[in-house]
Amino acid sequence: MTTTSSPPTRTPSEGPDPSDPSPPGPRARPTRKPGGGGLFRALWRWHFFASFLIVPVLLVLSVTGLIYLFRFQIEPLLHADLMRVSQPADVDFSQPYSAQLASVERDYPDATVVSMTEPEEVDHSTRFSVTTADGEPLDVFVDPWRAEVLGDLDPDTTVSGVAVALHADLMSGTVGDRIMELGASWALVSALMGYYLVVKGRAARKRQQKSRRPGARLRTWHARIGVVAGLGLIMLLVSGLPWTGVFGGTVQQIATANGSSLWSQDHGALSDPTSRLDESLPHSHDVPWGAGATQVPRSDRENAPDHLSVASVDTAVLVAERQGLRHPMTIALPADDDGVFSVIGYAFDAPSDERTVHVDRFGGDVVSTYGFDDYPTLAKVVSHGIGLHEGRTFGLWSFWGAALMCVVIIAACVTGPLMFLKRRRKGGGLGAPRGRLPLRASPVLAVAVVVLGVLLPLFGLTVLLLLAADHLVVRRTPWLRERLGSV
Repeated sequence: MTTTSSPPTRTPSEGPDPSDPSPPGPRARPTRKPGGGGLFRALWRWHFFASFLIVPVLLVLSVTGLIYLFRFQIEPLLHADLMRVSQPADVDFSQPYSAQLASVERDYPDATVVSMTEPEEVDHSTRFSVTTADGEPLDVFVDPWRAEVLGDLDPDTTVSGVAVALHADLMSGTVGDRIMELGASWALVSALMGYYLVVKGRAARKRQQKSRRPGARLRTWHARIGVVAGLGLIMLLVSGLPWTGVFGGTVQQIATANGSSLWSQDHGALSDPTSRLDESLPHSHDVPWGAGATQVPRSDRENAPDHLSVASVDTAVLVAERQGLRHPMTIALPADDDGVFSVIGYAFDAPSDERTVHVDRFGGDVVSTYGFDDYPTLAKVVSHGIGLHEGRTFGLWSFWGAALMCVVIIAACVTGPLMFLKRRRKGGGLGAPRGRLPLRASPVLAVAVVVLGVLLPLFGLTVLLLLAADHLVVRRTPWLRERLGSV
């Protein structure tokens, strides 16, 4: 992993070059063109070493991503006693949400009810998100036909909850977030290198298969899988980068400085805002990406008769329905005496339908509305990208496409290490391809590396560190040079 353009010399095990007419003995080192085999072997070397970071990260992202995609099938199977209900033979209508809320408040007197999510199907229960007196989150499930509490779950300990936490930051906070972003950044670059290797190495793979060279078939299969996996990988990684701390945070700062945003800022609030929508739903994943940072307005307590609450959660749902929001809705309950009902309409399969209606808790009037049409252009693009990332923008096509990509990426992560095991030398060493990036001789390549390093800061930083380590340590240490195959 160095920057000079000198090509690797043939090792004794490779034998003399059959195309060289000169007699055996000392001879001058051959010269390769910067864009030829030297670049191929250099990119192969970087692709090889990057896999030691990429494979574990992609396996975590792919497996947890699959679990997240199938969460609506997995969780009801695991918790059917809480999430599934049956309609009584003698009951023709479900109980009002206010009655269901009262049951939760009665059974959990010391808890604060944060939000309510309507049943998705007739045989599903109503979910109330609460915060206990100790500050712990709970999802409480209520039978909508009988208004009876069925039980509760810690949303962070469910299979899908753990998967989401691992997918985000390995459950390690900032450190985990940086590791995941670093792996994702290198995976994106490695996918681009992989396409170059697939195209340039096509003839060599065919020759190896004809000669029945060990590992040739596995290498061919890895290339074929990589062609498919690379497309999905690039799409998933690019659409997932807005979540990251360094890239996402930097882009948001630049966007904000230029009057835009990755997410929206609600300018429709009629009174001084006190909190964001995602802060009103701290335990919920139902907040649309684009609306997460919107400011929540206040209810008009000044003009309320006797300062008493008139509207209820049922009122909020009815008002939101009249505003055109789709069921099932998620309703953030008023956080204090001046709070509002913030109703989020169902937009799982269509980010362009994302819309939130804030309802006054006293008079039941619409305080403000905010939705996709109000997003900055950048937030609209990111919202659709998030929809693709989560497999929902185009319905079942997106869902099964995202699931297939996860499976294919897992297959690429399996075939890669198998190739490494076959390539690794018995006498020690990693069996790494030998090659140097011809950055000095190829301005286009140098510019590409710089551009990628700027766009992906963690990638750029680690490239500099690795080049420095290779020049200052690896090349000057015979044992390391031999083990790592440094030229």
